[in-house]
Amino acid sequence: MKHLFLTTTLILGVPLSAAAQDVTIKMGHAASSQHVFHEGLEIFAAKVADKTGGSVAVEVFGDRQLGDDKQLLEGLQIGLIDGALVSTATLPLVLELGGFDALQLPFVTSSYQQMSDVLTSDLGAELLATLDDKSIKGVGFIEAGQRHFLAKGDAVMSADDFAGLKTRIVPIPLHKATWEAIGVNPIGMAYGEVYSGLETGTIDAVEINLSSIRSESLFDAAKQVTLTGHYFWPGAIMLSANVWDGLTDDQKAAIEEAGRETTAQAYALSASQEADTTAFLEDNGVTINEMSDLDAMKAKTSSVVETWTAKDPLVARIVDALKSGS
Repeated sequence: MKHLFLTTTLILGVPLSAAAQDVTIKMGHAASSQHVFHEGLEIFAAKVADKTGGSVAVEVFGDRQLGDDKQLLEGLQIGLIDGALVSTATLPLVLELGGFDALQLPFVTSSYQQMSDVLTSDLGAELLATLDDKSIKGVGFIEAGQRHFLAKGDAVMSADDFAGLKTRIVPIPLHKATWEAIGVNPIGMAYGEVYSGLETGTIDAVEINLSSIRSESLFDAAKQVTLTGHYFWPGAIMLSANVWDGLTDDQKAAIEEAGRETTAQAYALSASQEADTTAFLEDNGVTINEMSDLDAMKAKTSSVVETWTAKDPLVARIVDALKSGS
């Protein structure tokens, strides 16, 4: 078979080195193909094609076609999946990489620009480098938007209104501690089950970004949004070590540059979509509410920030950098 490949290549007149450098990377994510995560990965794909002169192609698969976040991470580690965009909230739980908790600490920053500045800096590269020991190469981030609160019943208008609400969270220690401090009844639930959970009353509410309320049609099951902006929701752009190690040095440099540029563009894109998404939700019967005492919600979670910041020097440095521009 090897000799047949060599003969065929020589007959076609294609240099062996050029053939070896042509790569197609299949990248999956767990969100809808209508979600900003999908749009962000398509931006990344276009930049990779441009910067590698077409020698590397990225194909994007949304709608959980290649699996949910946990399955994508496991596939990356054993080389069954080429690449993925995975919510950074899952990385401490699945990969035991506590540095990524810094990106979901409540009320550390409300600035899209500051998130972008930190994640495109050397500090952001240092955070991505913690993936190296897990057989994964991180090359950038895509932002899904600030998280807010979607309730099925009465609107949440004050910090006291959270009390006892059965609220879907990502089942990780940081989120559990955060939402217990706020006063809800936190319920771990897979992302793909949120719609049915709201529809059947298994949950009363979910903390989530506006882009997901729109792309997953959650506005059909719940109509009260409260703008809390408690933390952001970045996804990490990752390649398996097998794929990364097979690239040339020039291709690696081009992909890292594409990742940094995509991060900056994705944060600008996510910020720019907030107003349009809000208008879309209102047009579909959703009421957008402001909290009367957001400071009380912040006060309830301040001890969580202090506790998690003390866990890891990298978390502390990222928190300081995020706060400096708030």
